[in-house]
Amino acid sequence: MLISSYKDTTFLGRFPYSEGLDEFGMAGKGIIANHDPESWKFNRQFFNQAILSSSFNDEAIKWVNKLFKELEGYWKLLANSTSHNNNLQGNLKDNENNWSLEIDLSTWAHGFMCDMIIVLTTGDRSYSMAAYYNKISPVKVTRSDTLIEDSEKFIEGINTHVLGVTYFMFLSPFLRHHMPFIKDRIKSIAKNRDYLFERIDTIIKRRRKEIEETPIGTELRHDMLTSLIIANTERDVNNVKTFRDDLLRPMTDAEIRINLLDAFLGGIDTTTNVFCFLTYYVCHSPQVKQKMLAEIDSIFPPNVSLDLKHNDLLKLEYCEAIINETVRIMPVVNEFVRYSDRPCEIAGYQWDAGTIFHVNLNGIHSHKDYWSDPEIFDPDRFYKKDDSIKEMHKFALVLFGGGLRICPGRKLAMIELLSLMVLIFGNFDVELIDMKAPLKTKSGVATMCEELPIRVNPRIY
Repeated sequence: MLISSYKDTTFLGRFPYSEGLDEFGMAGKGIIANHDPESWKFNRQFFNQAILSSSFNDEAIKWVNKLFKELEGYWKLLANSTSHNNNLQGNLKDNENNWSLEIDLSTWAHGFMCDMIIVLTTGDRSYSMAAYYNKISPVKVTRSDTLIEDSEKFIEGINTHVLGVTYFMFLSPFLRHHMPFIKDRIKSIAKNRDYLFERIDTIIKRRRKEIEETPIGTELRHDMLTSLIIANTERDVNNVKTFRDDLLRPMTDAEIRINLLDAFLGGIDTTTNVFCFLTYYVCHSPQVKQKMLAEIDSIFPPNVSLDLKHNDLLKLEYCEAIINETVRIMPVVNEFVRYSDRPCEIAGYQWDAGTIFHVNLNGIHSHKDYWSDPEIFDPDRFYKKDDSIKEMHKFALVLFGGGLRICPGRKLAMIELLSLMVLIFGNFDVELIDMKAPLKTKSGVATMCEELPIRVNPRIY
């Protein structure tokens, strides 16, 4: 299932055709829920081309730097407001490093990832962090209220869309359209879908016009939307051969829209929750935290203005080990699903065509055949790997899925996670407010961090 080979597409699919997803506008489109192999290959080709390029990586790091400075500014303003009201720590203007702030990291991390993914995919800014700041602060940010409110509505629309997928995937047409309470919920979800489609279509049309009015040969932006619009056109400098000659064509607006939605659906919550879980486990492991900070400080010296570079992030071997161990002990996605449209053999058993396989990631990541003391958080399992690790089954850790369906955003996710580790832990002392409190999560298909109260204050070297 996890072998990447276009010669064997037995487990290319996640699900068979779904009438509900067809009604929802996802069946046979994009990459996440696309059941059509040829359509999936076409979309995946240009999705990969858009977000796996070095220019996209550079754009991602640029925006991490910008958005972190914005986030840091909100935290300082909140700390200033709190200290002024409580008369505890004086005015931040007199001492910028003399403040402490209690926050819910899960909310701020979600806002950061929303703003990050939207600007990287569309080239347009959203202001999810600003909207949240304005909710909890008596002093509002100076941006246009309409802009922030629109951003908040758009982000809420994406969240509603994510939750709405399950209604259309698992409920029968009768339940969706005739069951009291459910049918009203379905109408609301469909209305939200139409709103999202209209907003995204407007963004696409505006960007198409901007590109058409730009002289050929002029360097364009490096966002995903621009890359998808110019794919298979005279402006496409990549000239990537597609899988079928009859699909050697530009993408339609409808195809681009679903690919952007897939990027929103797959790129926000997963990275948000991994970073929250990572923070929880690091704060409970003083030796891990000390070793992590030592590595960060060795590559990004303290008291020096941080300007992240991709090559420097690749040197963070222990930080990467922490990410691996976090996903092992607390996988955000609890299972991966594969569908076979032909008879197949697995583990010596014959399976009929049309079988859906649910693979338990929690079971794999905690199996004692693969891991010693699997309940213990130990990043050294992945750091400077010894012979026992090298001999470990290569699929004992499923970090970003695998096979043909491996997550196309894996490089971006690692850039975001490593960057946030450097910027937040490198600049702030981070501690849990209540060390005895259990990690507050909710689980379904995915495990989400509902709340993570932490205390931050500037690091003093």
